[in-house]
Amino acid sequence: MPARRYFAPHPPGACCDIILSFVTSTQPRSTSLIAPSQLWKFGVLLAVYFFVALALPRPESVKPEGWRLLGIFLATIAGLVLQPIPGGALVLLAVTLSSVLGGLKISQALEGYADSSVWLVVAAFMISRALINSGLARRIALLFVRLFGKSSLGVCYSLSLTDVVLASIIPSNCARSGGVVLPILRSICELYGSNPGATAGIIGTFLFASVYQSICISSAMFFTGQASNPLAANFAANAGFPITWASWFAAGVVPGLCSIFLAPLVVRILLPPAVRHTPEASAFARKELRSMGRLSAAERILAVVFVSVCLTWVTSGTLHKVDITVTALIGCCVLLLSGVLTWEDVKNERALWDIFIWYGGLVKLGRALNDAGVTQVFARNVAATFSTAGWVTLFVVALVIYFYAHYAFASITAHILAMYPPFLAVLVAKGAPLGLVAFSFAIFVNLAAGLTHYGTTPSPMYFAMEYVSMKDWWKIGFAVSLCNLLVWGTIGFAWWKVLGIW
Repeated sequence: MPARRYFAPHPPGACCDIILSFVTSTQPRSTSLIAPSQLWKFGVLLAVYFFVALALPRPESVKPEGWRLLGIFLATIAGLVLQPIPGGALVLLAVTLSSVLGGLKISQALEGYADSSVWLVVAAFMISRALINSGLARRIALLFVRLFGKSSLGVCYSLSLTDVVLASIIPSNCARSGGVVLPILRSICELYGSNPGATAGIIGTFLFASVYQSICISSAMFFTGQASNPLAANFAANAGFPITWASWFAAGVVPGLCSIFLAPLVVRILLPPAVRHTPEASAFARKELRSMGRLSAAERILAVVFVSVCLTWVTSGTLHKVDITVTALIGCCVLLLSGVLTWEDVKNERALWDIFIWYGGLVKLGRALNDAGVTQVFARNVAATFSTAGWVTLFVVALVIYFYAHYAFASITAHILAMYPPFLAVLVAKGAPLGLVAFSFAIFVNLAAGLTHYGTTPSPMYFAMEYVSMKDWWKIGFAVSLCNLLVWGTIGFAWWKVLGIW
C-alpha cells in the first residue's frame, strides 16, 4: 500500500507563485489617521489627567499612584463621553496606563478579564447570537404578535413582552431591539401604509415611541438586560452588596411589568395612533409563522438550553450552588457541541469582543480605585459637606439628579462610571440602606435612557427610522420618565421592602 501523501508536490517556482499571488491578492486596507478635528478631545483627556494628578490636592490617605489612577479613571470617563476613539480602544489604553502610571502590575491591570461577571456577559452574547441566527427569537416575537396583536396597543405589548423575554438572557439591547423587534415593527407599520413622513401618525409614530420606551424598561428589569448592568452590579459588590441574576430579576419584575403596562398608555395619550384596531398584524404574524414551519432541531435544542439556563439562574443560591457564569458557559458549550452555534459565529460577534475589552478593563479600574481608598475619601468629604441633611432627603435629591443627568450622556456605561460609585459611597456614608441605593442607581440609569434620542445604543437606530420627530421624542421621554419615577419610587421601593432589600 503506497504511503499517503499529505502534501502534493509543486512544480519548480510554484511556491514563489503562491506567495506572490497571496501578496498581490491581499490589498492593503485603507486606513485613516485621527482627524485633526478630533485632536482637541485628546487635549481634554490630557487636561483632566494632569489636573487631577498635579493640581488637585491629594489626601494623605491616598498614595500618589492611587491619585494618578483617579486621573486615568476620570480621563477615561471623559473619553467615553467625547469618543475621540472607540470605547474599547480607550479602555485598553487606560488599562495599559494603569500599569505604567497607576502603580498596578500588568497582571493586576488585566485581572478584570478573568472576572466571572465579564465571562457571564460573553456567554450571554454567544447564546443571544444563537437565538437570532436560529430564528427562535423572531418566532417568539411573532407568537406574541399573533396572540395580542389585534390592536395597536396589543402590538406594542407584544413587541415589548418579546424584548422582556429576550432581555432575560441577551445582554445587548441593540441586538434584541435591532435584530429581532425592529424588522417586525417596521413590517407592521408598512402593512398599514404608515411610513416616515405624512403617514407616520397612522400607527408608526405611536409604535416606535412606545416600543423604544419599553426597551429601556426591559433593560432595567434584568441583570442581563443591558451590557452595562453587570458593571453596576460589580460596583455594588465592591461596596459589600452582591447582586445576582436572580436578585435583580426579583427586584425588577413587579415594577418593571407595571411600567411596561403603563408606558404605552402614556404614549397613546400624547401620540394617539389613527388606527386602533389591527387584525392584519395578527394575520401577518400567523402567515410568517406558517412560512417558518415547525420548530427546527436547532430551535428545539436552543429552547431547552434557554429555559434550562434561565431556570438555573433563578434558583441559584436557593436550590443549588452552581455559579450563574458556569451555567451560561455550559449552555454555550452545549450549543457549540450540537452545532446550533458555530465557532465562526462566535468569532464574528464583534459586539461581544468589544464589550469584553471595555467591560473587563473597567471592572479592574473601578476595583483598583476602591482598593486605593479614593471612593472612601470622596464619600467622607461629601457626607461632611451635607452633615445636616438626612439620608432620605439626600437620597431623593441625588436620585433625581442622577436620573436627569442622562441628558448629558450618550452612553449608559459612561453614566454609570461617572456617577454610580460616588453616589453609592456618599449615600451609604450618610446611612442610606445599601441595597436600596445599589438597586436604585443601577436600575434608574436604564430608565433614564428613554429621555433622549441618543440615550442608549438602540435610540439612534429607532430615531433614524424618522417615525418620531425630535420634539415628540423628547416630549414622550420626559412624560414617561415621570411615570417610571412614580412607579419605581412607590411600587418598586415597596416591593423591595417586602423582599428585604432594604
